Amino acid sequence: MKRIIPVLFIKNGLIVRSQNFSRHQVIGNVINQAKRLNDWLADELICIDISDEKFYDSGRDDHQVKSIDNIIEIIKEMSKVVFMPFSFGGGIRNVEDAKVRIRSGADKIIINTLIFDSKNIVEQIVKILGSQAVVASLDYKIEKGIPQVYSHSGKQSVNKNLYEAVKYCEALGVGEIFIQNINLDGSSSGYDIEIIEKLVSQSNLPVVCCSGAGTNSHFGEAAKISEISGIAAGNIFNFSERAYPRVKNYLKNEGIDVR
Repeated sequence: MKRIIPVLFIKNGLIVRSQNFSRHQVIGNVINQAKRLNDWLADELICIDISDEKFYDSGRDDHQVKSIDNIIEIIKEMSKVVFMPFSFGGGIRNVEDAKVRIRSGADKIIINTLIFDSKNIVEQIVKILGSQAVVASLDYKIEKGIPQVYSHSGKQSVNKNLYEAVKYCEALGVGEIFIQNINLDGSSSGYDIEIIEKLVSQSNLPVVCCSGAGTNSHFGEAAKISEISGIAAGNIFNFSERAYPRVKNYLKNEGIDVR
């Protein structure tokens, strides 16, 4: 069964719409949106903190919206309204960073830059938390027809193509791969089907694809890839009311086996 997974990108405490990993438009309060997705019975939830400054301000503070000024409190508050598998990434630089996110309510942690900056720390995290709790996030750009992987929020090349990076992550012991096409981020032009098909045929791990969703049919195209484990999206679920149940109903009507 395919997993349909909403993604919340958090920048300085608020949800943002992301485009090409460089343009970010504020959408709203992360706790409210997490609750809304929970009410829509989402299969899972992915949250990624893309803040550069690590300054957090969730906005007004009243009886409806609590002001939060650090990422750990955001995770704790989200865990109170989210009753589904919940993965959190961003800002994880050591073992304690990973452990505190799990203790605060996340079911899995997502790592990106750390994968290439410190192999030993990643192996320690996997040993302590278990493979099932560690997701490797791989961001890539198409360069001369090859998907080249970047770290540090898409700014720094790691000198590995996507297929090489997946094998590298498998050797580290992570339990899942989450991929994003930087060029398609925020484009609403569809998933990178050819690359996804090639990747899942080579990977021994579950793969979740993201970037490019703009219509119900885009989810249908990705869901027809037999080996894909999850199909994730951010903007479409955060901008359009009841987009999540609409996508689920569309896939079921197309005869696609979803949760």
